[in-house]
Amino acid sequence: MGTIDQEAAEVDMDKVMQFVFRSVEEVGATLNTALVVMGDRLGLYRALAGAGPLAPAELAERTGTAERYVREWLNAQAAGGYVSYDPDSGRYLLPPEQAVALTDPDSPAYLPGFFQTALGAVIDSPNIVDAARTGAGFGWHEHVSDVHEGCERFFRPGYTANLVATWLPALDGVVEKLERGALVADAGCGRGASTILMAQHFPNSAFAGSDYHARSRRPASGRGRRAWPTGCGSRQRRRRATPASSTTW
Repeated sequence: MGTIDQEAAEVDMDKVMQFVFRSVEEVGATLNTALVVMGDRLGLYRALAGAGPLAPAELAERTGTAERYVREWLNAQAAGGYVSYDPDSGRYLLPPEQAVALTDPDSPAYLPGFFQTALGAVIDSPNIVDAARTGAGFGWHEHVSDVHEGCERFFRPGYTANLVATWLPALDGVVEKLERGALVADAGCGRGASTILMAQHFPNSAFAGSDYHARSRRPASGRGRRAWPTGCGSRQRRRRATPASSTTW
């Protein structure tokens, strides 16, 4: 195995500083992840969307939050290009492009779930470090809920835009089978976004979603009941992912 001759290596300080400044940007992006999740959870982006320029006090009043924190949040968002700032009026504006990406959950460009997943991964990092030391696995169920919810929020708009319109038609004969009526197993369905979407578009088929993760199954089951309040269980069924039920429909 070759070794690196440390004495022969010359350090280019310009490259060192380039790396340092790049790392500063990475840290800033990491910190801003929490601020984006904050803006999503407090409804700050939604209150800004379409509202025109707002002062921090106006945004705080609309969202029931503290003006001091909102002002600091707005300043950070302006520095990152998420909102624009008018120094003459002291007001902040959410551009329409950012509004689509940050407030429209049906847009394929919707991003809050992506940031939520990233934040959850950071929160999980101490457990990942422990797993790396021991070689033990780290199950999906062991992640914090932000990872589970964030993944579903991030991928669901893509399912809505592409699953029925593009992805299923790319499979030979699949759409025809679903239209006639088929039994479909959605293994590893998570929170049920793809299962319910297919069931809504293909009422002649019966869909069974399975996932070993109970905290994902529960919201999926609830969404199924809300989608079919009259109890259309024969069209969309769910089973627990146990050896006895995962392949029995």
